[in-house]
Amino acid sequence: IIIPTSLDRVSTALIAASIESINRVGPCSAKVRLDKIEDIREARRKDIVNRAKEILHKWNIESMPSVDEVYKQISDTLKVGKVGKYGPENLPAGPGLEKARDIIIVEGRADIINLMRCGITNTVALEGAKIPDSIKKLSREKESTALLDGDRGGDLIFKELMQVATIKYIGRAPRGKEIEECNCKEINKALAEKIAVNRPQKPKRENRKPEIQIQISNVVKALEGTLEAVLLDGKLIQIERLPVSQLAEKLQKTKDVKCIVFDGIITQRIVDMAAEKNIAKIVASRISEAVKPVLNVDLITFKTVFA
Repeated sequence: IIIPTSLDRVSTALIAASIESINRVGPCSAKVRLDKIEDIREARRKDIVNRAKEILHKWNIESMPSVDEVYKQISDTLKVGKVGKYGPENLPAGPGLEKARDIIIVEGRADIINLMRCGITNTVALEGAKIPDSIKKLSREKESTALLDGDRGGDLIFKELMQVATIKYIGRAPRGKEIEECNCKEINKALAEKIAVNRPQKPKRENRKPEIQIQISNVVKALEGTLEAVLLDGKLIQIERLPVSQLAEKLQKTKDVKCIVFDGIITQRIVDMAAEKNIAKIVASRISEAVKPVLNVDLITFKTVFA
């Protein structure tokens, strides 16, 4: 006998007990025993919960990537992209060159690959000391930064670029190091410390000669053969005269120096200190061949003063 009920538990239990008390149905003896009381709502809730578990389990299996898939996704971000080609010369180029508004010009294919490892893709390589026509054209169309090796080869390429291409910034690897050897920290530092290139250099040089001859030639004459140095301010007024042997030490302590004139050789140490102190001119007997030029410091020899 199945008896549905919507009564509360007390009433339902009372009905069940009453039915069990029946011992006769018509002329026949009868015995009624309660088999079970089932809450249909609770049963349906269990069915719903079990089904929800099945759906969630299946969903997790289908949507959650496996460990191998996760590993592959992460490792793919470390892979270096493919080096492309640019122009009729088939120059090595990074995959982001075409879409980039500003570009980085480097010396060779190995430099391109090293920059791509650091996430820099707007690159193109010269592949030689001769500047390709594609680079000349590209440098006119996009803002160009030359990122060159910190050796004499980089110096020569920079001079060639300045003559035939439109370069806005120049960045260099650490002295004696190539771009392909630099780590990402050194590359990012070189780009962060890039120097704006002052294009109108020739007119400045033409106007500079008379100024040097008039205001510095007397100082040069007085210093020749003395192994001494003179520090001048922005108006070319003498600040101090001292032996050349004390020049480097004095520059570290002295302010407001804008020009150095000395009877000696311009070394890389003096050039670096001048750049750090914002000294505009260095005039000396001659320039060491190992010196790396700095864009904001003019290096002048005594011979140039009297030319």
